[in-house]
Amino acid sequence: MSIINVAIDGPAGAGKSTISRAAAKEMGYIYIDTGALYRTVGLNAMRKGADVNDPESVIATITDDLKVELRFIDGEQRMFLNDEDVSDKIRTPEASSAASKVSAVPEVRKYLFDLQKNLAKSNNCIMDGRDIGTVVLPDAKVKIFLTASPEARAKRRYDELIEKGMDVKYEDVLADMIKRDYDDSHRAIAPLKQADDAILADTSGNTLEESIALIIKIIKDNI
Repeated sequence: MSIINVAIDGPAGAGKSTISRAAAKEMGYIYIDTGALYRTVGLNAMRKGADVNDPESVIATITDDLKVELRFIDGEQRMFLNDEDVSDKIRTPEASSAASKVSAVPEVRKYLFDLQKNLAKSNNCIMDGRDIGTVVLPDAKVKIFLTASPEARAKRRYDELIEKGMDVKYEDVLADMIKRDYDDSHRAIAPLKQADDAILADTSGNTLEESIALIIKIIKDNI
C-alpha cells in the first residue's frame, strides 16, 4: 500500500496546526507541523543573540551541534531544541516573528528540508506549512490551501493568546498578521502561494468544528 501525503499550506493564523492535527487523528495519519520546526530554529537564533533580520547572523547559529527534533509523545508532536522540550516556548509572538524571518534564509530551509522529506517518505501524514505543496511535497496526493480573512485569523490568534494568559491587543495581533502575510508571500525563497493543483479552503465564517469537517471531507474525496 502506497504512502499517502497530504500537504496543507496557508497564511499565519489560518488554523493549519489545529485543523491538520485533528484531521490527522481522524484519518489515522501522523501530523507534521513544519512551522514548529522554523519556530524552533528562530528560538535558537534569538537565544544565541542573533539578529533575525540579518541572514548571516542567522546562518551562524546553524552549527554542527544544533539539534532540532520532532518527537511524537503519546501521539502528540513535541518540538525539542538540543534535547529541551520547547513546544510551548515557540508559541510566543516573538518566536512567530523570528520564524518568519529565519524561514526566508535558504540555509535554514536546506537544514530542515531533508527532515521534512524523510518524515513524509515513511508515514501517511498531513504536513502543513507555507510551501509544502509547492516545494517540500510537490507530489502530495492531496494539496489544500487553507485560508481565512486577516481579521478572522487575527481574532482566532488573539483569543488563543488571551486564553494562554498573554497581555496582547487585537490591533497589534492584526498588524503582525498582515505584516507576516506580506513577508511570507514576498520572500525570494519558497514564498507562500497556492499550488496550481491545490484545493482552496476558506474558513472565514466557519467554526473550528466546521473547518475540521471541511478538510477531512476534502481529503477523503481526493484519496
